[in-house]
Amino acid sequence: MIIVFQLIFSFLASAGFGILFNAPRRALVNCGLTGAAGWILYYFLREGGTDLILAAYTGAIGLTVMAIFFSRWMKMPIIIFITCGIIPLVPGGTAYDTMRHVVMKEYTLAQVYAFEVMLTAGAIALGIISAEMAYQVYQTIRGKVKRNEV
Repeated sequence: MIIVFQLIFSFLASAGFGILFNAPRRALVNCGLTGAAGWILYYFLREGGTDLILAAYTGAIGLTVMAIFFSRWMKMPIIIFITCGIIPLVPGGTAYDTMRHVVMKEYTLAQVYAFEVMLTAGAIALGIISAEMAYQVYQTIRGKVKRNEV
């Protein structure tokens, strides 16, 4: 039952951000699906005991693969789907904890949380870049094979 809630709310968060981001109406459902796919992958990995950073990296790869698919299928820029899709993965709660501990002058805890935020954000960015680069390499090889250059 909790998985259903995770799916629903990650979908709503991504689609809702799509509304705020002024994504085209016809893309909102796919924006929500992109975010839900990335989040559920992250969620299953975390529940399985995977490290936070590896789970965020893998979730970002998953949502980027979905974003590439939807952008090609709907003939829309990929940035629409990626921007909406990363919303569930963004470590906002940890960033809040960082600032709360700074205000409370608990600097050691603030440093720990800030480092976790930076690593998670870096893993998300690296996951997006990795998936896009792999897709570009695939497209290049596919084009050369079609032209009989390989």
